[in-house]
Amino acid sequence: MIKIMSVFGTRPDTIKMAPLVNLLDKEKEIDHIVCVSGQHREMVNEILDIFKITPKYDLDIMIERQTLEHVTSSILMKLSDILAKEQPDMILVHGDTNTCLSASLAAFYKKIPIGHVEAGLRTDDIYSPYPEEFVRRTVDSISSLYFCPTINNADNLIKENISKDGIYITGNTVIDTLQTTVKKDYTFKEPLLNRIDYNNKRIIPITAHRRENIGVNLENICNAIKTLASKYPDAHFIYTVHPNPAVKNTANRILEGIDNVSLLPPLIFTDLHNLIARAYFVMTDSGGLQEEAPSLGVPVLVLRRETERPEAVQAGTVKLTGVEYKNIVRDGRMLFDNKSVYDKMSNAVNPYGDGKASRRIVDAIKEYFKNL
Repeated sequence: MIKIMSVFGTRPDTIKMAPLVNLLDKEKEIDHIVCVSGQHREMVNEILDIFKITPKYDLDIMIERQTLEHVTSSILMKLSDILAKEQPDMILVHGDTNTCLSASLAAFYKKIPIGHVEAGLRTDDIYSPYPEEFVRRTVDSISSLYFCPTINNADNLIKENISKDGIYITGNTVIDTLQTTVKKDYTFKEPLLNRIDYNNKRIIPITAHRRENIGVNLENICNAIKTLASKYPDAHFIYTVHPNPAVKNTANRILEGIDNVSLLPPLIFTDLHNLIARAYFVMTDSGGLQEEAPSLGVPVLVLRRETERPEAVQAGTVKLTGVEYKNIVRDGRMLFDNKSVYDKMSNAVNPYGDGKASRRIVDAIKEYFKNL
């Protein structure tokens, strides 16, 4: 038996790890253990419930106003004891969260091989996104297996002198997740979303909350949304507002009370996926939505100055709009007014795979241990 421990703990990495966890649990050759860090709490629990995942370990590290230092040190210390007890043959981590960083360090200190799901993403700016770019570079430097969503991600690793032997191009597991969550007859848990006229309104979901955007950039984003809402009364802008007071206060101050702008708390992920599936286009500074929306044929305006997901930009389904007011308004108007541009973006080929990434990852793990 191959003993694998999957460690995750934020909403994004739980969404992307869930289909892989379900598949690992079914493998007769693999003894699979799940450990959640507790970096996020309620948002992760709802995903675990939907996918019927029962963690063996919960580090329960979340506290109010937690810092990066708290998350990193708490996971490292608590997981170290668990690894000593379980002695897994490999741990699996995902992406670029502090859970990913701390779990990888704990495994490295005990010379346990690391499999990095969603490896090889790069912006080449260590502070943007912060701290994610540092996390993924650090984790890639100590991993044994690299599960890359795209060829471009694999090329990034090869340029950093990482051996091709451990690199696998798998597609992104979020496409696996979407195949189970998006439904035509879906009923939203958020009541307002069930009252929207999806046939006659152009729906624009929005997320914007990254650390580097808080302040002037977020004010630019909100003022651009206000302008677009005024120019396009047939559109309905749905901004899911992060609870961070710095985000919430700005969004409320600029956008509250506008008839065709709804400010909602963060949605459960099944609501968000099904909202995107009904959207005209998406505005976001999120990484995950740059993968999810293209797989549903929905154009994306990225509210950042750079992206670690250039494949969708190259494919034409994502546009790197930036955070300047005039550029956001310009690109929003382009999608509203120019049908040929809109059609080209919405029909671009999704570069993130075919929904079989989890299967490829499991097969790669089995091959790795077979060849030891």
